[in-house]
Amino acid sequence: MNMFSVALKMLFADPVKYIGLIFGVAFSTLLITQQGGIFAGVIARTSSLITDAQEADIWVMDPAVAYIDSVKPLRDVDLLRVKGVVGVSWAVPFYKAIAPLKTFDGVVESTLLLGIDDYSLIGAPQTFLLGALENLRTPNAIAIDRAGYLKLFPGKPMELGGELELNDRRAFIAAIVEASAPFATTPVIYTRYSQALLYLPQGRNQMSFILARSRNGNAPDDVARAISAQTGLKALSSDNFASLTQRYYMINTAIPVNFGIVISLGILVGVAVVGLTFYMFVFENLQQYATLKAIGITDRLLVAMVLTQAAAVGLMGYGIGVGSAAAFFRLAARSIIEFRGLYLSWWIPVLSFVPMFAIVVLSVLLSLRAILRSDPAAIFRGQA
Repeated sequence: MNMFSVALKMLFADPVKYIGLIFGVAFSTLLITQQGGIFAGVIARTSSLITDAQEADIWVMDPAVAYIDSVKPLRDVDLLRVKGVVGVSWAVPFYKAIAPLKTFDGVVESTLLLGIDDYSLIGAPQTFLLGALENLRTPNAIAIDRAGYLKLFPGKPMELGGELELNDRRAFIAAIVEASAPFATTPVIYTRYSQALLYLPQGRNQMSFILARSRNGNAPDDVARAISAQTGLKALSSDNFASLTQRYYMINTAIPVNFGIVISLGILVGVAVVGLTFYMFVFENLQQYATLKAIGITDRLLVAMVLTQAAAVGLMGYGIGVGSAAAFFRLAARSIIEFRGLYLSWWIPVLSFVPMFAIVVLSVLLSLRAILRSDPAAIFRGQA
């Protein structure tokens, strides 16, 4: 009989420990994969505004700006200077601020107010659920993201024409958009640049960023370097600015530490549960392993048998854990508004395989010593 079949029959013969081993691996894999996916999604959300401005491939800002939420206003003349750089197809102003909002039902919220170019309306999301981009040309018109609308008007169907107060000024909902989920769960409002300036007190400079597009045939990174060299401003391609923002949050916040602690706990729980359960399984079957040694089975083959048992448990538990994590993201993204946009990237399960593999290997190492040091004669005499 094939010894690997014998190894699997030994494993399946103890269903309690077999199920316990699978549960330990599955739970650990689920925790690692789920937390890893949420972490990747949260970090991606930090650059959602950059992602939504799909027409622009270059962002221009003050040299002191370190990430998207660090705003130091630019002068109006800077827009003309950027337009004059060779390789720039167009450049438009972009306004970003936090504004107090109040509905006529008494709901008070802080909102992310974004001002887009009056003429081209560049900077708004591409997906309009109700209304159209051109509706923003109407006086006092705003577009609000779907999640923000549901938060401000819970239980009410989406419709246009609703009125709000933005910093004690009238605004009416002319469109509802599907925007990428922001880092903070605040409503996101889009309006024309000139209209946005009316909602908040004006300083000497108002322009938060400049959105630009490189001419066909010019790489955005090359044009961005030309803008920086000619104007003294910081210019980055959209991809580089998104990476800069994400890197800032990873380095300067406790997000990676918090998720890292949870993932580490998942690994420790997996090692404890799987390791101890597998050791108990091997110890209780020590006589069977000793019998195999007594009939001439080599230590190398015994190790291969144990690895076969561990691989069966690991792959089964890993598959259940990853499948459960995928189901969580699919259901949560559909039913919980705060989880919208989160999904399980393909590389998260690939990375989670590494700690799962480590858990199984450590469990095997804890068990092999008892098998390799066992003396068949002593076991048969009942001394082991």
